[in-house]
Amino acid sequence: MMDGCDCICWSREAAPDVGFKEPEPFKLPAPIPQWPQGEGFAEGKICIGELEVVKITKLQSIWSCFSSKDKGRGATFYKPLEIPDGFYCLGHYGQPNNQPLQGFLLVVRETTNSDSVTTAPSIRRPLDYTLIWSSSSWKDDSYDECGCIWLPLPPKGYKALGYVVAKGPNKPSLEEVRCVRSDLTDACEISDLIVDTELIFPDFACQVFKVRPCDRGMKGRGVAVGTFFCSTDSIVEDELSISCLRNFDSSLQAMPNLEQIHALIKHYGPTVYFHPKETYLPSSVSWFFENGASLYKRGIKMGEEINNDGSNLPAGGENDGEYWINLPDDGRIDYIKKGNLESSELYVHIKPALGGTFTDIAMWVFCPFNGPATIKVGVFDFPLSKIGRHVGDWEHFTLRVSNFSGELWSIYFSEHSGGEWVDACGLEFVAGNHAIVYSSKSGHASFPHQGNYLQGSEKLGIGVRNDASKSKLSVDSSVNYQVVAAEYLGQGVVEEPCWLQYMREWGPTIIYDSKSELDRILRFLPVNLRFTVENIFDSLPMELYGEEGPTGPKEKDNWKGDERC
Repeated sequence: MMDGCDCICWSREAAPDVGFKEPEPFKLPAPIPQWPQGEGFAEGKICIGELEVVKITKLQSIWSCFSSKDKGRGATFYKPLEIPDGFYCLGHYGQPNNQPLQGFLLVVRETTNSDSVTTAPSIRRPLDYTLIWSSSSWKDDSYDECGCIWLPLPPKGYKALGYVVAKGPNKPSLEEVRCVRSDLTDACEISDLIVDTELIFPDFACQVFKVRPCDRGMKGRGVAVGTFFCSTDSIVEDELSISCLRNFDSSLQAMPNLEQIHALIKHYGPTVYFHPKETYLPSSVSWFFENGASLYKRGIKMGEEINNDGSNLPAGGENDGEYWINLPDDGRIDYIKKGNLESSELYVHIKPALGGTFTDIAMWVFCPFNGPATIKVGVFDFPLSKIGRHVGDWEHFTLRVSNFSGELWSIYFSEHSGGEWVDACGLEFVAGNHAIVYSSKSGHASFPHQGNYLQGSEKLGIGVRNDASKSKLSVDSSVNYQVVAAEYLGQGVVEEPCWLQYMREWGPTIIYDSKSELDRILRFLPVNLRFTVENIFDSLPMELYGEEGPTGPKEKDNWKGDERC
């Protein structure tokens, strides 16, 4: 331990008894089944061109850092265990101490059937290492027990794909990792912060981040390696000192076939719980059409009844404002707004992720109506009559499954204008490996746990309430679903429904004076709070302040792109 610092650092090989408990490995609640047979899905290895990759999830800790006052604050770093013969490590893995161990590292080898036009090998040893960070100074007596982060120095024409962590002052062996030829790599970027060591080592600060490929989405070919990025500067440059891999195999042979897709959904499909006081429940799209939803065109007063499969909706094009869907102007309107839980089903889009090493299962929920918002200011709640409401509500969540094994890795929860990825170790499960998704009251945003989520300022307790709670109102997506798109399978394998091609709005645009509702709240507040609250209101998404139906799933950015976070 260093003078004046409440840190402790140690390696697994020589861990002192200081009360620190290393993160336990995470396991799904139930065993993974034997998946139906296919070409390359869940076979353990994936060919990405000149390289073959294997995902290692059995990891051995190298070194940990944490605060003696809060042992959950800090990080542990790992190296892969049981690397298959002929495969090589690309870097080490790191994660926060306050969560179970759920990580991976890809190891690589050259394929024997490479048709590369170059004679240069795909992978090579580093020439040397550069010391990026140490938890102690060279003169410190405890340096033999400190942690050091080293960056491999690649040969010319090659890139490093990860850092190497070691205990003590000695450089790692040049055999520890391999560098990859530059043309086989892709750019990556930082994502979540793993640890800021300034909170633990005030005199030896660095920031450690997770990394992800810059090229993501359905057509992205960047492959995440599982390594981390380390920076001792307060500002991280756009171009990182490490890269990720790129998949050059256009066949995406590790993606699941249709039979395997159904097996994945039946095994992992979450149960969606709606709030016990939810008024506006989901329905199937066909129920919405059959019960009076009509298509309107600009300049025409009367709406056209929509066929139950949407076959008479205008297909393709863009959202030009020429068409929209609305509810009937008669006694059925309140009935339709409440939805029909019995008919409800999840609409599923299957697409490649991270260069075809993962599969994204995007599950869309349709509700005929989105209810008005409730504003929270401190201990006071203000139910609104108009703000937040609109006809037609499309929300979704996305399961990310490893194509190496078929293991559920994480779920993306779409929360209005943003969202978050939650690793499997942070999910709630019911009935085996079926996760729970909580749909917020009135707005139907998706959350991983029960509670009141505030859209605005959590610190000040000001914003839009999103209440999520378990109830008897639920939909089991492992049973009630329809696969509506899986483009990578080829034309005709999955027949897309007609309504999916409708790119216009699923509800009318209505302009009203939202300011009057907000002014009512402001007038209620003490003068010293009004300016702060008004600024927070101004920062909320514009869709809260007008009644405008959303476009359908295929018009959303995440249909082809990665999830927004």
